[in-house]
Amino acid sequence: MRCIAIDDEPLALDLLEDNISMVPYLQLIAKCNNAFEAMEVLRTQQADLIFLDIQMPGLTGLQFLQSMSSKPLVILITAYEKYALEGFNLDVTDYLVKPVSLERFIKACNKAHELFQLKAAGKTGREQSDFFFVNVDYSLFKIVFSDIIWIEGLKDYVKIHLKSSNKPVVTRMSIKGLEEQLPPTKFIRVHKSYIVSVAAITAIRKNSVFLEETELPVGDTYRDALYAIAGKSQP
Repeated sequence: MRCIAIDDEPLALDLLEDNISMVPYLQLIAKCNNAFEAMEVLRTQQADLIFLDIQMPGLTGLQFLQSMSSKPLVILITAYEKYALEGFNLDVTDYLVKPVSLERFIKACNKAHELFQLKAAGKTGREQSDFFFVNVDYSLFKIVFSDIIWIEGLKDYVKIHLKSSNKPVVTRMSIKGLEEQLPPTKFIRVHKSYIVSVAAITAIRKNSVFLEETELPVGDTYRDALYAIAGKSQP
């Protein structure tokens, strides 16, 4: 697993580096003194896991997490217990309070590694399969990936718009939960409320994506990825 360590205390960062070196499945790709340095690293390199301090000047660890539209696994390492609930609300893998024993550190790493392997297996499965099931009116309804045009998130529900039906399929789940079931090479998130089929895209503008006659908004944090699939940078 490729990982990044972020802490504004040099001694803490060095200790973190030593601990990481003892875990055989971890590869440290960068040590950062603050969140801004980490942002620069993540612009050019992919990380599977971030070890993150909370109290840092300029941008706290929690603010850094909230700014990320797509984030790797995260283990928070901090001197403060009071941020634990907020941390787990941001879907962190584990929360370690300094000073951290090597045994506790390795336990957190093992947890992250298991999640990483599960996600990798799930991704492979999604790429190999061409359908999935959702709950609709007390039944399991089969959705074929190639039949999907776009997906709309509505609080606790999603609407799945299909080529084969004028009426969208409505199921109770979050758009994030549904996104995790979709093959990432075939679908792209263009807005906090919309996912579209890459094959269905007919045109792209700065603030919109078109699926034939349907126009959907494009969120600022998703625009670069949308233009990237067209092999272009933003105009």
